[in-house]
Amino acid sequence: MITGASGGIGAALALELARAGAKVGLCARRGEKLEEVADAVRSAGGEAYVAATDVSDRQQAENATRAVIDHFGGIDILVNNAGRGNLASVEDTSDEQLESMFALNVYALWYTTGVALPVMRKQGRGHIINIASVAGKMAFPFNSAYVAAKHACVGFTAALRSELIGSGVDATVICPAGVSTEWAGQTEGGDFGALFASGMRRSREVAARLDQGLAPLAPMMSAKEIALIIAECIRQPPAGDVFTHPGTQEQAIAAATNRREIEQMFAPLYIGMREAYDQVKPFS
Repeated sequence: MITGASGGIGAALALELARAGAKVGLCARRGEKLEEVADAVRSAGGEAYVAATDVSDRQQAENATRAVIDHFGGIDILVNNAGRGNLASVEDTSDEQLESMFALNVYALWYTTGVALPVMRKQGRGHIINIASVAGKMAFPFNSAYVAAKHACVGFTAALRSELIGSGVDATVICPAGVSTEWAGQTEGGDFGALFASGMRRSREVAARLDQGLAPLAPMMSAKEIALIIAECIRQPPAGDVFTHPGTQEQAIAAATNRREIEQMFAPLYIGMREAYDQVKPFS
């Protein structure tokens, strides 16, 4: 079962698994898009079941998970991929954004996992894969609700792993950096991708002003590239958290051990984004 399967990483992963003959339960809000992905899954040699649902709603998420399990007679892999970001400074973040960010990026993890996990425990096998972000390990400005939610996703997965030791069921968190999908342009509060791009442009002048190098950003990757990494995690469950982009694991370690060091490395970008944000706010 893959949530957020109507596009981006979720759709790419569904196709990759279909090529291996998998039976895939597809979950997302956009029913028409899901049907398109389902057709592609079947054409690629897999079997598809569509459950149009909003996983941020407990009842819908639980019903969809049960429907997938009932349709296939069990569940081996649950990929909690559905997610969305936000654009706002800390002081501009509304209650609505906070609630939305945590409902989709955090609470939904409990809703789907809570239904799938007893089945996996009974089977004595299974794998729960949660798609977080490198923002679950380090910070980026003007999307604090999303950053906090993805940190929560990482923590949820760590706690889940501790409960699953010796059960035959595994749990993995995936921490991508930039991926070429619709995500950046569909953030709540405004276009975070546009702000990030503006901040990157401004960062060149900021770096010269600070007499330091540009922020060490990892190159963008495609949804298919990320899907291949996740598929490999399914074939061979990793021992720890998975960083998809080169250099990001080292940055995450630096953020955990010396936050000021990583902040200084990224200062040109952070300052550039602040200047861009100040120029265009308020977004409401």
